Amino acid sequence: MSSHKRELYRDPSRGKIAGVCAGLSDYFTMELWLVRIIFISAVLLTGGPFFVVAYIAAWFILDKKPGTESSYKKASTSSVKDERPVEVKFKVWQTGEPPRRALQDLKEQLTRIDGRIQTMEKYVTSPEFTVSHEINKL
Repeated sequence: MSSHKRELYRDPSRGKIAGVCAGLSDYFTMELWLVRIIFISAVLLTGGPFFVVAYIAAWFILDKKPGTESSYKKASTSSVKDERPVEVKFKVWQTGEPPRRALQDLKEQLTRIDGRIQTMEKYVTSPEFTVSHEINKL
């Protein structure tokens, strides 16, 4: 598990109604679709009004996830994904990417990094860099 303290928030950017199920999926590191199915099953098979009232109460009691709007907009407008950590899921119900997709993402990240390193190497080995370096030494 993670070493940092987990807190329960609601995540309206990923939620359908208020983001309560999205917050629960983050807190328990489960897939969002599974939390929604569990909630709907609980409403239909057991005390329906109790779970609906609990959902509405959680809507008002839980705070929004900090930085939800800005990080969501930033991720949708930005094309750079190098800083994003890859989380691999080992069970179907866990949050994260399947191992094959995670491997593809890592491969893409390493390809982008390799391209950036090649560009830096071209500049460092160019005569322009040598002249600039000699001028700066004066």
